[in-house]
Amino acid sequence: MGIEIEKKYRLTPEQSARLHENLRVSGATLEGEEFEENTLYAGGMLDPSRQVLRMRRVGRRAILTYKERFFSTAAIKHYREDETVVENADALSDILGALGFHPSLVYEKRRATWRLMNTEIVLDQLPFGLFAEIEGEEKAIRDVEERLNLKDVEAEMATYPELTRRHGVKQGDLIEARFASS
Repeated sequence: MGIEIEKKYRLTPEQSARLHENLRVSGATLEGEEFEENTLYAGGMLDPSRQVLRMRRVGRRAILTYKERFFSTAAIKHYREDETVVENADALSDILGALGFHPSLVYEKRRATWRLMNTEIVLDQLPFGLFAEIEGEEKAIRDVEERLNLKDVEAEMATYPELTRRHGVKQGDLIEARFASS
C-alpha cells in the first residue's frame, strides 16, 4: 500500500503563468507533458465520497488506480494509493463491467510534470480550471510552496472527481468534463 501526500492549488491564469516562470528559474526539471483521460468507476463497495477506482489513459498506456482519502481538514491531504500498469485497457474495462463496476465520470486533463527538491509538481489544465499540485513529504511540500511563492495561493480542498461532479455535463448515468476539441 502506497501513501500519497499532496497539496492542491486553484490557479488564475496569471498565477499559473507566474508559477511556470518560478519553476523555470528555480531549477526545477520539466519531466514531460501529457494528455490524460480519466475514467472513474462506481459500484461494488466503493464509497465515492472517499474512494476512487480510476483508469487513466495516457496515449497508449493505461494505469488502474485505487485511491482512498484519509479524513483531514488540512490542505495537505493523505491518500492510500495503489496502482498498476494495464496492458489492455479495453479488456480491463470489460472485466470491471462483469464484476458490477460501471463508468460514472470521465474527466480530461492536460498535465505538465516538474521535479524540485524531492517533490513532484504538476500543472494541470482541466475543462473547469487551472490547478497545481505538490506531492512529497509534508516538510518538502511546505518548503517548495515557499520557494515557488505559493503561500498566498488558494488551496483547493475538492478532488478532481468532486469538481467534475460540480462542473461536468451529465450524459445519462455518466458525468463528463471534456475539452471542446475532444
